[in-house]
Amino acid sequence: MQFEDILYEVKNGVAWITINRPEKMNAFRGTTCDEIIKGLNKAGYDKSVGAIVLAGAGDRAFCTGGDQSAHDGNYDGRGTIGLPMEELHTAIRDVPKPVIARVQGFAIGGGNVLCTICDLTICSDKAVFGQVGPKMGSVDPGYGTAFLARVVGEKKAREIWYLNKRYSGQEAVAMGLANICVPHEQLDATVQEWAETICERSPTAIAIAKRSFNMDTAHQAGIAGMGMYALKLFYDTEESREGVNALKDKRKPEFRKYAK
Repeated sequence: MQFEDILYEVKNGVAWITINRPEKMNAFRGTTCDEIIKGLNKAGYDKSVGAIVLAGAGDRAFCTGGDQSAHDGNYDGRGTIGLPMEELHTAIRDVPKPVIARVQGFAIGGGNVLCTICDLTICSDKAVFGQVGPKMGSVDPGYGTAFLARVVGEKKAREIWYLNKRYSGQEAVAMGLANICVPHEQLDATVQEWAETICERSPTAIAIAKRSFNMDTAHQAGIAGMGMYALKLFYDTEESREGVNALKDKRKPEFRKYAK
């Protein structure tokens, strides 16, 4: 497969899918999402692959969510909101192999959601996690909220979304968003070590375990689907557009001016 926005490589049975848009802080557009989905399906059903790593190119960011330069009331791809987010999130959950988020820098917005959904998250001491949706006139009304509450607890999830604070790698581990935080220079070796350990396990047992974990929250796919339709309607309002306009104008948004 030829890719434009991602890199795909298999190392000793471990498939590395790397968002290759460092100049955009690895923010995703429609093409990026489609290619990640294709990479996940390629790795997920390749019998020579035992684990999948989702990463971001460069040192600055794992992923910072949707590319705002492609968002002017909508994004550039397909899907309910112009990005196939429901398909991407479902692909991470449904692929029958563990997906490990490798976080070396910013995991913000939609990037933070990807970390939430991945089976495991391994970060460096330079990682930064957080949400910015309400600061930008946006929100993830599915896995990024409901499932996040399962991962970090109800009160912490609300804090993350209501206050839009940023959290270090160690704080992410403490709240349960990440599994381990290691020195930056040890990140790749640790990720590969964990992934290769998984490759030594029974693939069928691992696949059944993953499906079993997912069954408890399978209903959240319905929440996410309905939530994306609500988000599309919200994106069509002046209140939501104010977030993008304020970013372009380099000013503080005035959301309450447009709130109904």
